Amino acid sequence: MIDSYGRKIDYLRISITDRCNLRCLYCMPEDGVESVGHEEILRYDEILRLTDIFSQLGIKKIKITGGEPLVRKGAVSLIKDLKQVPGISKVTLTTNGMLLEQSIQELYEAGIDGINLSLDTLNRDVFYKITRRDSFEQVMKGLEAAIGYKEIPLKINCVPMGMEGQNPLELAELARKYPVHVRYIEMMPIGFGKKFAGCTEEELLKELQKKYGECRLFSGTLGNGPGHYYEFSGFQGKIGFISAMTHKFCSSCNRIRLTSNGYLKTCLQYDVGVDLKKLLRNGSSKEVLLQAVETAIKEKPSAHQFTEALEDHAEQHIMSQIGG
Repeated sequence: MIDSYGRKIDYLRISITDRCNLRCLYCMPEDGVESVGHEEILRYDEILRLTDIFSQLGIKKIKITGGEPLVRKGAVSLIKDLKQVPGISKVTLTTNGMLLEQSIQELYEAGIDGINLSLDTLNRDVFYKITRRDSFEQVMKGLEAAIGYKEIPLKINCVPMGMEGQNPLELAELARKYPVHVRYIEMMPIGFGKKFAGCTEEELLKELQKKYGECRLFSGTLGNGPGHYYEFSGFQGKIGFISAMTHKFCSSCNRIRLTSNGYLKTCLQYDVGVDLKKLLRNGSSKEVLLQAVETAIKEKPSAHQFTEALEDHAEQHIMSQIGG
């Protein structure tokens, strides 16, 4: 589907839970947040029904997110079912890796098209500071298990926080040693992310070239979204950047988000969209649902305004509640 600004919208991020087994500093408070009741979360049959609607409007690629999606029972079965929806060409997953070791075989059998693993450090002590959980070894076992499935494209997502002890450059070693892509994602000023300065793409790239030599911009595409990539000599994988603040890519944005409680968000910064769960549970027809989604996409904002004061419709939820 084409929105009002001529952008082709073909990518949907579906959050299936707001629960998480980590407490990352930029995402959640130490004690967590009050979880949405099970009755308020979209059921899997409702997600599949909505996916059929989205597919008819041109959505082809789906990313399953959370919270941590693998904490929800039956998540892998949902992925398998989503793969069967006509028109859906790719279903991928974002995970923190905590449950990846025991899930990777099932994910492979379900036909997962790619995994993004969120990992901000390779230092156990720093991992604990960031996540507030002593689960580094568990995550590393998940990473090792995923690397063993060469048929599943693997990306590592690192959020440089600008905090003492975090060394984002160390993650690049994973792309040098293994056929995985390491991506640096710019800190977004949403929720607890407002507390961190982060690092710019230019700063990181300069340091990477000091360490590994000159690089060249990769001309192809890797995945669903706006990341751009660089190739370094001797690397098996690539180094990518998603720099929404300093390299604004809103003019080519192709994504929308469905929260775990059934709200369709058309831009990360804004709370505008439509409550699809309400329509579903009120018995709305397929035609009504199609029209609601189409209207929401047509009204998708032209761009975020994170660098300006936003008085109306600013998103008030934290990242774990909106699917990142």
